[in-house]
Amino acid sequence: MLRGAIVAVPGSRRLTSPSLLQATSARPEEAGEEGCTPGFQLKKYLLEYDGGFRKDQTLLTVLFDDCAGNEGVTFEVSNPDFLVNKDRTLVAQRDITESEAVLFIHGLSAHADDMAQVDISGAPIRPPHTLREMQGLNQVSSRTKRSLLVPPMFVPENQRPPFPRIIGKVISANMREDHTFRLTGKGADEDPKGVFSINKYTGEVAVSRPLDREVIPFYRLQVSTIDMGGRLVEGPVDLEVSVIDQNDNRPIFKEQRYAGEVLEGSPTGTTVMTMTAADADDPNTDNAVLRYNILRQSPDKPSPNMFYIDSDRGDILTVISPKLLDRETLPTTTYELEIVAKDMAGSEVGLTGTATATITITDRNDHAPEFTHSLFKATVDEGSIGVVVNLTIDDRDDPATGAWRAVYSIISGDPNHSFEINTNPDNNEGMLTVIKPLDYESTDLNTLLIRVENEDPLVPEVAYGPSSTATVQVTVLDVNEGPIFYPDPMRVTKRENLPVGSFVGMLNATDPDNRQVQSIRFAVLKDPAGWLTVNPVKGTVNTSATLDRESPYVDNNQYTALVVATDNGDPPATGTGTLIITLEDENDNAPYVHPSVVRVCEDAKDMNVFVVGGRDKDIHPNTAPFKIELGKQLGLEKTWKASRLNTTHSQIMLLHNLKRANYNLPLVVTDSGVPPLSNNTEIKVQVCTCKKNRMDCSSASSVHTNLLTLLVFVLSSLCKCSSSNMYI
Repeated sequence: MLRGAIVAVPGSRRLTSPSLLQATSARPEEAGEEGCTPGFQLKKYLLEYDGGFRKDQTLLTVLFDDCAGNEGVTFEVSNPDFLVNKDRTLVAQRDITESEAVLFIHGLSAHADDMAQVDISGAPIRPPHTLREMQGLNQVSSRTKRSLLVPPMFVPENQRPPFPRIIGKVISANMREDHTFRLTGKGADEDPKGVFSINKYTGEVAVSRPLDREVIPFYRLQVSTIDMGGRLVEGPVDLEVSVIDQNDNRPIFKEQRYAGEVLEGSPTGTTVMTMTAADADDPNTDNAVLRYNILRQSPDKPSPNMFYIDSDRGDILTVISPKLLDRETLPTTTYELEIVAKDMAGSEVGLTGTATATITITDRNDHAPEFTHSLFKATVDEGSIGVVVNLTIDDRDDPATGAWRAVYSIISGDPNHSFEINTNPDNNEGMLTVIKPLDYESTDLNTLLIRVENEDPLVPEVAYGPSSTATVQVTVLDVNEGPIFYPDPMRVTKRENLPVGSFVGMLNATDPDNRQVQSIRFAVLKDPAGWLTVNPVKGTVNTSATLDRESPYVDNNQYTALVVATDNGDPPATGTGTLIITLEDENDNAPYVHPSVVRVCEDAKDMNVFVVGGRDKDIHPNTAPFKIELGKQLGLEKTWKASRLNTTHSQIMLLHNLKRANYNLPLVVTDSGVPPLSNNTEIKVQVCTCKKNRMDCSSASSVHTNLLTLLVFVLSSLCKCSSSNMYI
């Protein structure tokens, strides 16, 4: 029988699995430390020749990665009798009974260009029979320096003394007596130094200490030959040493305790959670292949096998039937599982690690809430608000969920929306509350139909029944209520300045206690200005003082008073009402001018010195337009002139300059009321010195005179000094 297999180099144990050898050798130290190295991840392969190779026989799988997705990778074999398929397997294209001892595989993509060597052990050597083969072989031999044969080597981890141990041998076809082997790189003359050594005469490679694959899984060293003078003869050629894994690491769960939940009533086979452990051993060997198992379930009721764990994936699933997975009937809602993970694919010699899984059976809404009574009774005083009764229910679901929390609603019996129900979050009771005062005279008994539901919907197979509704009877107790004014507020319109004792209005109040016969008495509760009196029996309101629209107690022409009505019930009850009097204006306030003080410059060039305006406490039509005129003083018109600007203001002009002093200018202002009112007033005029936009009135304020005195002085001067002609 023709067969091909990968074998180990001398000093290593025989590996009959091609994939195992390739995976073990395909973790270069440089790639692990520095990232992906484009090209063949394993550059040397050993293939055992045992009588030949059969057509289409898979011989080995090459490891190639261009670190960019391997798009468009092509392979070329130095011997056309062999081919690398798209799945990167080396196959024979015909039955081969003879073969050369070495094959070379050229891998090429847009991101990598590399060569790998396949040594065929035991094959009869034949020369290349085509020019293409010879060219390919020569090119490969030149690139890989075939005169120095450095096979990959393998070392089991955790070896025991004695050391050193021979792990393989390097062969040189051109070796001479004056040549020696030299070993360099990490693990030889670089840290970690001294792990490997080479016999400089025989080429035997040895390891000097136990290795730990979990620390360094792969070494890449360089072998070369040198002459007696230390000059390089051959090489360097890479020496790849793979550390073979041993089962020296237990499975470890990331956490010691895991928590999961499953809904009650879940179908059998529902996944609850996943338990995964990690093993530091080689993942390509059984040393890291884990199997999971449940060691213990606590409690073990109603069955010791309520759950199952997938031995490969670590998924925990339910085994118990949905009917038995009932949170309300199970002895507990929390189950604890002890989970074990064993490596070596679960064999007896495997190492184990354990963790705990806590599974909580969560609630679903499979129980409808039910009232503890079909009828609840309560009493409430009319006119009051607040909670009148607490409605109690039973619900077997989990109190921490929406499957237990209750939602109440009023189905019927509350047409005026006088009630509402809120849920007490502490005990799930329904608090029936009066939010609008009830009237005993309208109805003394309210019958409500109440429904209770859960926040979460019920499961399809459960429905709300008659016990989820209840009747509530609320009896209203009679309370002596105070009289009610109508209308409230009461509005009347009166002219101000009415004679004392004038009629203002008639108060009207009724007693809502129509099932009782009661009398009502009236009184003034709040009369800010003290203008009113009320007849206690008839309720007539009259003036006790003059109504004044301009009073500070009047706001926007309205005067507001509060009145009270008291019945003769036991105990008596009172009600308040508002009386608003709108006051019509009379022309009873004379107008006045503003401002009262003005300043002018003694050498003013503009004789339009200031503007005055009229004001009046009365309102239209008893105010503007105002007439503002000079007072009735002799000669006043020779110095001043008043000109109307608009309905409220007039321009005051000087007919000639005045000397620096204070003057009192008499004016007469008249409103437009019927009849009109006038007011004789004076404006203080300060004549000041003005220089560079600054006004100095300091000395002017010390001189006090009036225009009449000034006029007498001027007329006297005119009599004595005929040559002088000054008019004021």
